[in-house]
Amino acid sequence: MPDCSLSPKLYRRLVNGVLPSETLTCVLLSLGHRRVAVCLPSATRGALWLSSSSALQESSRDLAGSSALGAALPVLLAASVVLLPPRGRSASVTGGLGCWDSRFDDMSSGSRDEVLQDKRTRILSRGLPKQKPIEGVKQVLVVASGKGGVGKSTAAVNIALALAANDSAKEVGLLDADIYGPSIPKMMNLKGNPELTPKNLMRPLKNYGIACMSMGFLIEEAAPVVWRGLMVMSAVEKLLRQVDWGQLDYLVIDMPPGTGDVQLSISQNIPIAGAVIISTPQDVALLDARKGTEMFRKVHVPVLGLVQNMSVFRCPKCEHETHIFGADGVRDLAKTLGLDVLGDIPLHVNIRETCDSGQPVVISQPQSDAAKAYLKIAVEIVRRLPAPPA
Repeated sequence: MPDCSLSPKLYRRLVNGVLPSETLTCVLLSLGHRRVAVCLPSATRGALWLSSSSALQESSRDLAGSSALGAALPVLLAASVVLLPPRGRSASVTGGLGCWDSRFDDMSSGSRDEVLQDKRTRILSRGLPKQKPIEGVKQVLVVASGKGGVGKSTAAVNIALALAANDSAKEVGLLDADIYGPSIPKMMNLKGNPELTPKNLMRPLKNYGIACMSMGFLIEEAAPVVWRGLMVMSAVEKLLRQVDWGQLDYLVIDMPPGTGDVQLSISQNIPIAGAVIISTPQDVALLDARKGTEMFRKVHVPVLGLVQNMSVFRCPKCEHETHIFGADGVRDLAKTLGLDVLGDIPLHVNIRETCDSGQPVVISQPQSDAAKAYLKIAVEIVRRLPAPPA
């Protein structure tokens, strides 16, 4: 029976996460309260326990790739070096808590990888909160961007209005999840505090047939929200769970920019039918758009496609077209990511003016090129959404 320097549970997590098809030395680093696994090629058998950074530095000279460990030395508290077996051999470690013996005698490399991947998925899923649908809401659509200033909120408002305009039988809601910078109240021309139902739920404010909820309804317009992360998460939870949405076919959520706590919490706590990523064509925006897309993929949220905003400026006098932020950058990114471009929104003063006045272009100028672009995007979104639950 082999000795073990790790508890069976922790060792299984290590194996499930990093076991390769060839022999590797796997180093588990304890960095404060975090544990990080580092794989290093090695022909050495056996295992050792190192209780200090100096001991690690002394012993790691015999390990190939020890530079990876050297970078961690300033904050290293302890390390355990474990040899993982090739096919047909046992995995063993020395000393410590309990034991674990792992054999793969009768498995091919492919079968072994599949089993370990399945185990790893089950282990990781244990720590995630269970998703609970929002009462009365059939499908949730999130509109997101990797960075601010790319027209995400303007797009979210007009997409919500376009969804309703394309099918008058559909009920649409709009949730402003940007706690620090809520803009839905102004764009939708809404003011006032939500009323409470007999069940102590907030009743959304409504305009243009869209039910809206925002932190902007609960604070003064000029008041900054100076909150720590936990308070923001509590506010988001209330906006999700303590609102009487009635019966909605679509709830459009205007996400804050970036890939932070709010995005992660919403993605993990409610089922999301799809995400739409808004970006302008310039490189600095595309870098962040890619990060946003990858984040949603990691939390298993379907990315329906990208929208290229501010794609072209057409001179109102001579009709000359200028690509101020670059041409087709979003299309190139979409191709790289294997996604579709749902549509292009031009850079036009009417889009800005109509939102500033609380009369979004889809409502106030439905025959304009900008409105038609949003209406087309809404059609493409609905085409890609999964069938709603019965």
